[in-house]
Amino acid sequence: MFDSPKLTARQQQILTLIQTTIEKTGSPPTRAEIAAEFGFKSANAAEEHLQALHRKGAIELLQGTSRGIRLRGETLRAINETRNKQFGLPLQSLMQLALPLVGRVAAGSPILAQEHIDQTYYVEPSMFPTKPDYLLKVRGMSMRDIGIMDGDLLAVQSTKDARNGQIVVARIGDDVTVKRFQRNKNIIELHPENPDFKTIIVEPGEPFEIEGLAVGLIRNSFTH
Repeated sequence: MFDSPKLTARQQQILTLIQTTIEKTGSPPTRAEIAAEFGFKSANAAEEHLQALHRKGAIELLQGTSRGIRLRGETLRAINETRNKQFGLPLQSLMQLALPLVGRVAAGSPILAQEHIDQTYYVEPSMFPTKPDYLLKVRGMSMRDIGIMDGDLLAVQSTKDARNGQIVVARIGDDVTVKRFQRNKNIIELHPENPDFKTIIVEPGEPFEIEGLAVGLIRNSFTH
């Protein structure tokens, strides 16, 4: 197993638990599961150990999800080196991306606010040409003709900029929508890919913000 002089014995035990849980189930343990495993009185004690592991560079902590723990590259390499010596095989499951799934977005709050996160999906990075930051559950059929269906999970890279023709996640006032972006001088047009829906015109001065770019899609039958 991964060993480092930087870690206390307890921190090493927790890191090992995280690694073995991911290997067995595809997901890291929750704080409550860590607390139960080691007999801590509360999940807060587990959180303190996780924060220490984070500070020492062994793991990354992702906001907004109870299983938001990701092993860092250095940790993965050390684990895989040990694994290769023992078995000749790397732990491919540890290389997965942890992507928060955003459900309904409340008006006026950040798209990755904790209350918007339904769960976390663990996926292979090779599924996407560009690394996404989160998944957004698609609602409606306005982008049907390019294969984005109601209930699909849209992989989104967080950005505030977009070029004409790109598929964006945009916030207009209190609403979040997925459309094809087009800027004509001072006018922004958000085009659907379904003739049953109208183009959205954003006039100068109207509240508008780009939340991200679509970089991939997961069909709604996907399970992790």
